[in-house]
Amino acid sequence: QVQLVESGGGLVQPGGSLGLSCAASGRIFSINAMGWYRQAPGKPRELVADITSGGSTNYADSVKGRFTISRDNAKNTVYLQMNSLKPEDTAVYYCNADLKPSRYLRSSNYWGQGTQVTVSS
Repeated sequence: QVQLVESGGGLVQPGGSLGLSCAASGRIFSINAMGWYRQAPGKPRELVADITSGGSTNYADSVKGRFTISRDNAKNTVYLQMNSLKPEDTAVYYCNADLKPSRYLRSSNYWGQGTQVTVSS
């Protein structure tokens, strides 16, 4: 019943900006942490940034100072604002949420389908 849907991916020039959104829907009691991961061809999936329900953030060293993660708890949505984009940022970006479907169930991780971000001239 839980779904995570990403949006906002696309093609952007080096140095440009792009904003990603991920909305969780379905059977949700509460959401703990939410985050963004990315995977480039031939490389393992890596953490980009995550954020707790209280707003504490964590970033990969490669994106610090350029990316900003935020969330809107009322909308069950997490955002990733990407600035000063580089070609090496090119990847499929995946949304992740650690959430509790109901009061009676334990928290589990859920993944979105991913959205392509391409940084190229």
